[in-house]
Amino acid sequence: MYELFFREFNKKIALTPEEQDLIKKYLTPKKLRKKQYLLQEGDVCKFVAFVEKGALRQYSLDESGNERIIQFALEGWTISDLYSFLTGETATYHIDALEDSELVLISKSAHEELLQKVAKYETYTRLKITGAYIAMQKRLTSIISSSLEERYSSFITLYPDIVQRVPQHMIASYMGLQPETLSRIRRRISSR
Repeated sequence: MYELFFREFNKKIALTPEEQDLIKKYLTPKKLRKKQYLLQEGDVCKFVAFVEKGALRQYSLDESGNERIIQFALEGWTISDLYSFLTGETATYHIDALEDSELVLISKSAHEELLQKVAKYETYTRLKITGAYIAMQKRLTSIISSSLEERYSSFITLYPDIVQRVPQHMIASYMGLQPETLSRIRRRISSR
């Protein structure tokens, strides 16, 4: 169950077999059915989830009940309401499965123990958080400085798997657009 987790971990930081065995003791496998929640707004996020198989999304609901998707997570990606996880405060996001999914969970207590016991886990965590921050900053810069066509073109180039597996109305939500607006953008791009 942990094959992809350790493959991705070892791409960033090489583990000895003993370190891998130690970390494995702190991991919890979890299966989600399509549309099943991993986290709901108002609960405290107790896990960071690594996607071994499947697809998830993280989103909030506005006052009208419209979804505002902030993240997708496919195989090899990590997803969590990091603010809630780190602070113990209630989550502001929902996380649910877009497909039947298999996850590797790391609880808050396991995370804290691993940070103390395995220096390479601490380094890996720092690299993952740094990567997430850089991705968030790039996304914000794109929203501020790129046209809608440029943003969508960049999205489909960076995330072709998401485009193939996620409904267009969800991609529109992720981009902060109405589905009709995204359809017009796609038509303009394809007519070029």
